[in-house]
Amino acid sequence: MKTLYLVGGTMGVGKTTACTVLKQKLPKAVFLDGDWCWDMHPFVVNAETQAMVLDNITHTLNNFLACSQFEHVIFCWVMHRQSILDDILTRLNTENCRVLPISLTCSEAALRSRLTRDINSGLRQSDILDRSLPRLPLYASLDTIKIDTTFLTAEETADTIAAL
Repeated sequence: MKTLYLVGGTMGVGKTTACTVLKQKLPKAVFLDGDWCWDMHPFVVNAETQAMVLDNITHTLNNFLACSQFEHVIFCWVMHRQSILDDILTRLNTENCRVLPISLTCSEAALRSRLTRDINSGLRQSDILDRSLPRLPLYASLDTIKIDTTFLTAEETADTIAAL
């Protein structure tokens, strides 16, 4: 039986880093970051691009789930509303698949520190704080497994996910 890991969390919480480590820890694993499915310039969020990204994500995940070479399919994206998770799941063939919806969280201070470090390193734009911080409390209401990454390294976060 395959395992599908749906890892959500606000920007800067450590999704991509932890999932990259997780992919190395699990046998026959594949990883998709939802951001890769609409990496464009200029970045435009509207009804058309939102429909496109969901189609890209679910098409790729269904291909991964259908491929006999993979036992672990790892997906991460912001997924800050239950409707996003539900929409993705209704489009996937998860028969004979264990689905683990996970939300990574952290304290506001830890998130602010991580994002500020990324801004200072030139990895993120300064508006990320205003976009990411308000999403942090939204994860509490989701029907997901919560993992607080405040005091965890990416390795420890990946180990926690792998142990589920």
